[in-house]
Amino acid sequence: MSPAVTSAPILDVLAERWSTRIFDAATPIDEAALASALEAARWAPSANNTQPWRFVVARRGTAEHAQIVDALMGFNQAWAADAAALIVFAASASLDGKPLPWAAYDTGQAAAHFTVQAHASGLYTHQMGGFHRDQIGEAFGFGDDLAAVTVMAVGALGDIDAAPETLREREQAPRTRRPIEESLVVDA
Repeated sequence: MSPAVTSAPILDVLAERWSTRIFDAATPIDEAALASALEAARWAPSANNTQPWRFVVARRGTAEHAQIVDALMGFNQAWAADAAALIVFAASASLDGKPLPWAAYDTGQAAAHFTVQAHASGLYTHQMGGFHRDQIGEAFGFGDDLAAVTVMAVGALGDIDAAPETLREREQAPRTRRPIEESLVVDA
């Protein structure tokens, strides 16, 4: 995949990062790279340093990995099982009985930091919103205060040429984003 075509210069690690759906089903997770990505997530900014994020790290071949795959919706189940690890990023809605209205945002920051560090360390990632949150919560005993925000597939890049045609088409489609002007509500 070629780097993103940007309107202004950005860091190479950001321009080169992309979300694959084709993972090498045999290569185990690079544990050092995973540890670095988790460390980057740990150091993401959070309001009042509340760090509302919690992670479930499930390596391929474990019961936990299978539970996450089972909770994925539709097309995600067709490809995500090949990932060396599946990570649930969850947000705690309160701290000491006080609501944390920014918890999902902060958890998203942790996921973003994870993806950038993972890419810099040679791992590929893909975040998913298509999963059954209640099923994830039940499987991992989240309780009422913890909610899954995203599930991320992580691992080595697979062979695009050996992938099913539907996956190849998605992988080879041009990378696009709407112009920044369409995202600006005010630019005073």
